[in-house]
Amino acid sequence: MNYVKTERGQQVLKDRSVALSPRQRSAFILCDGKHSAQQLLTSLAAMGITADDIEQMVQLSLLEPVRDAAAEAEMLRVKVSHERSPQQRYQDAYLIATRLTANLGLRGFRLNLAVESAGSYEQLRDLAPKIRDAIGPQKFAVLEEALNS
Repeated sequence: MNYVKTERGQQVLKDRSVALSPRQRSAFILCDGKHSAQQLLTSLAAMGITADDIEQMVQLSLLEPVRDAAAEAEMLRVKVSHERSPQQRYQDAYLIATRLTANLGLRGFRLNLAVESAGSYEQLRDLAPKIRDAIGPQKFAVLEEALNS
């Protein structure tokens, strides 16, 4: 199973509000959704990272399992009504955009900051082409649906 940082996890990474040991913090930084928990445990075994460390970060709501694009789209379809205000679109699209850009790691750091600072539907919509270029059209389809439906 692959894990990615939650919104709370992103905040904790910035402000260090949750006390993590140096080895846990190193493991936490590497949880980008691209590597399975088993791969992380194998590569970090020398540091003493165990499955309990990852489970603790899940329990603290710092990490969550990665959802695939199809599951994300289905969840969005169930949640979305036919007539949505720009504010509703922004809220739905913001969550998806932050998750997608967070998965880019350091390569998408500035883009992730731009998404997090977007305060309106229009600002988020203006960032859409940059997000599409960074993540590719297949992954972008979920965000595009959230922005335009």
